[in-house]
Amino acid sequence: MNFWVRMCWRGVVAVVLMSSTGRAEAASPADPSGTWLVEDGRARIRLERCGPTRERVCGFIVWMKVSDDSRGRPLRDELNPDPEKRSRPLLGHQLIMGLKPAPEGRFDGEIYNAEDGKSYAVSLWRDSSDRLKLKGCLIRFLCQTQTWTQTLDVQPGQLVGLTGDVNGPRADKEWAVVPTPVKTKAAAK
Repeated sequence: MNFWVRMCWRGVVAVVLMSSTGRAEAASPADPSGTWLVEDGRARIRLERCGPTRERVCGFIVWMKVSDDSRGRPLRDELNPDPEKRSRPLLGHQLIMGLKPAPEGRFDGEIYNAEDGKSYAVSLWRDSSDRLKLKGCLIRFLCQTQTWTQTLDVQPGQLVGLTGDVNGPRADKEWAVVPTPVKTKAAAK
């Protein structure tokens, strides 16, 4: 198959997987997996299960209202404390880091803010079938809560590929899925 046919098939597979994720959410109302429009409308975040047992939740920027600078270059993660990550584009990067399940259908952990290069404590939960609450705290008593709205359409420029794929977001190395080596009969001998 040529490159464009493979890319088309990957897009079809991604759409099928995303649509099946929507049906799975109805069965598990606490699961925050899906694509969410942030409260101010500037970005869409894809939440998906991650980690070795798929019990945690990671989040990726898959669409930005403004993804390029004034010269037409992708906005970069210039304030990241990790020098290796400063040249990565903001579109597609991971900002929610393996939130752990918590009581009452919540997930707790950290969210990274590229606007200041810092990470903050965060808790998120489904408020309704199409609404997600995200509470971020600078310190224990300085918190702010946002409401994100689930989206099912695709905007121009939105990443729709699977995580780690060409047209998908990229997990930070500590959260990237590492394929398990498959033992073959020849290797076992």
